[in-house]
Amino acid sequence: VDRRRLQDSFRSRFIRMSLPAPPRLVDLAGQSLLKDQALAIAALEVLPMELFPPLFTAAFAGRYSETLKAMVQAWPFACLPLGALMKEQQPHQEIFQAALDGLDVLLAQEPRPRRWKLQVLDLRKNAHQDFWTVWSGTRASIYSLLEPEVAQPVKKRRKVDSCRPGPKQTLAPVEVLIDLCLKEGTPDESLAYLIRKVKQGKGLLHLCCKKLKIFAMPMQNIKKILKMVQLDSIQDLEVNCTWKLSTLGKFAPHLGQMGNLRRLLLSHIHMSAHSTPTKEEQCVSQFTSQFLRLHYLEELYLDSISFLKDRLDQVLSCLKTPLETLSITNCLLSESDLTHLSQHLNVSQLKDLGLSGVSLTCMSAGPLQVLIERASATLQDLDLDECGIMDSQFSAILPALSHCSQLMTFSFCGNPISMAVLEDLLHHTVGLSKLSHVLYPAPLESYEDVRGTLHLGRLAHLHARLKQMLQELGRPGMVWFSANPCPHCGDRTFYDPEPILCPCYMPV
Repeated sequence: VDRRRLQDSFRSRFIRMSLPAPPRLVDLAGQSLLKDQALAIAALEVLPMELFPPLFTAAFAGRYSETLKAMVQAWPFACLPLGALMKEQQPHQEIFQAALDGLDVLLAQEPRPRRWKLQVLDLRKNAHQDFWTVWSGTRASIYSLLEPEVAQPVKKRRKVDSCRPGPKQTLAPVEVLIDLCLKEGTPDESLAYLIRKVKQGKGLLHLCCKKLKIFAMPMQNIKKILKMVQLDSIQDLEVNCTWKLSTLGKFAPHLGQMGNLRRLLLSHIHMSAHSTPTKEEQCVSQFTSQFLRLHYLEELYLDSISFLKDRLDQVLSCLKTPLETLSITNCLLSESDLTHLSQHLNVSQLKDLGLSGVSLTCMSAGPLQVLIERASATLQDLDLDECGIMDSQFSAILPALSHCSQLMTFSFCGNPISMAVLEDLLHHTVGLSKLSHVLYPAPLESYEDVRGTLHLGRLAHLHARLKQMLQELGRPGMVWFSANPCPHCGDRTFYDPEPILCPCYMPV
């Protein structure tokens, strides 16, 4: 009998789990109301604010443009996170335009509607992801998501008191938050429509952008778009363009207006063969002088920048605050550049240092040693891949490396290091308790010839030897190996902790 009851209980529970959940009363009410858009719009004046999010979601899914337009005007919260509802694979042009048209009507009203509280229209797809489901929880949780400070943390926002409307409320602009990606190709209809609305808004619609990415696009088009953006709202800028130095000089004044910039990535800037030294220096100065206006810059990434050699001090001297991240990759630097870098005040608090692809073969180890030593109290991530560092140089920086008590990740691939120095490295770093992700080069003894042909038997033997050493030292999981790129296919062979071979070594 007990067994039968257990089976019946399991069967009924399984049936309940397999049946779809019945629609909620609030969903049914919203669907019923939306069948008559005129009635839905009229009801907004008396609709409880807690019902706005579910009704908006239903109107969005059903593409009720006129209702959405009216709901934007009556939105009872400080922020409308429209972007969280939009998916890449679905066209939303009609909905997007309806929201902006609703803003148009709202901003044109004198005085503003009684229930008006909207300050921010957030079009970012990765912001406020949980807003549209949290509405069913406590009212406090809804308000916490919609505070203006969350929507726009850079600027101190205005307090809007809906109970005491006055001249300031009437003139207060609405901010539209968007992440911009500027590139060539099919024109972005949504962006074009938004730019047009900002132009027509006469200062009552502010286009704000926290993240800006610039790919291949004519400079004149970039300038037209940036003219419409509140540049002091930008916190994260990536310039992934193949620009001439002169083009960077033309862009520099816009950079200087991004006073709240936290992160800057700049890549592939090259000097023209026909440019004179005087013109080059003018363009470099035009660019570096803008750093004087970036008071909050924390992360700087410079990749494949041709003008850095013998000018790194010029860049660093314009920085106003200490950096947390400095990544200089695939650039030519002189020994004096590295010396200036090691001595500069703005690198003493680095958490992330990357010099991947910067050739250090012909330099003395002193500047690098000083640089690591000065950042040792804060450094968490260190990348020295493909720097051409030799045994003698690496031995010289080991004492400094052993002082990096906060180090968590260390990558050192592509450097010609012998087994003896690698063993010494492990002895120096085994005491770093936070170090857990390490990528070391396979020692020189692992290769058959100067072309970089890997001898798997030797590599396996050396790997086993080092693994045994780490086990004896109490850190068995600390080491990952990486061989030099295969001369045939360019892929690497990894140990993690067993070998992950490139295709050339795999059996047919």
